[in-house]
Amino acid sequence: MFGSHPMELIIVGVVALLLFGKRLPEVARSLGKGITEFKKGVRGIEDEVETSSSSSRPVSRPAAEDRPVETTAPKFEPPKFEPSDTNS
Repeated sequence: MFGSHPMELIIVGVVALLLFGKRLPEVARSLGKGITEFKKGVRGIEDEVETSSSSSRPVSRPAAEDRPVETTAPKFEPPKFEPSDTNS
């Protein structure tokens, strides 16, 4: 654990026992609950970031070559009447 030697871990355990005594199980339990709550909070933030980034992704659209071409120009219609010569 973090490159610690077994003797260092024993010394840390003895100091913790001297400081907390009979309350050591209670302290360890509350420390474990705190770590669990922290992990839940981090996971919630990660989920929120992932959902917001996935909803902001652009919707994939087919390429221009794949889409059918629509004609928007009007059709040519010949005139319905004959032009009259008004100069004569």
